[in-house]
Amino acid sequence: MDITTADGWGAAIYVWIIPMVVGDAFFPPIPSEMLVITGGALAAEGRVNLWLVALLAAAGSWVGDILVFQLFKRRLTHVLDRWAWGRKIHQGIHRAIAKAGRSSTYGAIIGARFIPGGRLAASAAAGIAEVSSRGFSLCAGLGGLLWAAWQTGLGYFAGSTTKLPFWASSLIGVGAGLLIGIVVGVIVTRRRGDRSPVDEPGEPPHL
Repeated sequence: MDITTADGWGAAIYVWIIPMVVGDAFFPPIPSEMLVITGGALAAEGRVNLWLVALLAAAGSWVGDILVFQLFKRRLTHVLDRWAWGRKIHQGIHRAIAKAGRSSTYGAIIGARFIPGGRLAASAAAGIAEVSSRGFSLCAGLGGLLWAAWQTGLGYFAGSTTKLPFWASSLIGVGAGLLIGIVVGVIVTRRRGDRSPVDEPGEPPHL
């Protein structure tokens, strides 16, 4: 697979979207946004189906959110602590909550995914707060659809307006999305200020 050419991606992008977006729910540095935006840019060239890319991204987002939510709701985070990589993920989750805040409102579940680390923080915080599974599932589904539409839209818009190669359109979309996310994140963080500790019930204050 030659990722530098549009032909090199082909149907392979469909295979990667769900595992990448699910993985991003636990480890935000996974470049799922770039992959989904690239899908939008490829769709602008007629290489892939825009709607299928968006639906797969939304499905991956929902599954990943549910897994993180249930992990914290059922107090299963101790399972992560059995391995070094799991402890790093656990610590990363706490850092994400500390940075993005621990709001567990339905609005936060839907909207927090648009700021860096917000998706992970909102899902974990909702689990800690024992938000109803039904309510979380519906909000995560809606949020996933909106997020997928936004990401694919960025790639498609960049590709259809600039007429640049798909990889250049993808980079433009990623840059625009990251800039907007950072700005929104700064605004939200300043409004929230310093929040209460992010410790889970029944666990030591710090890992």
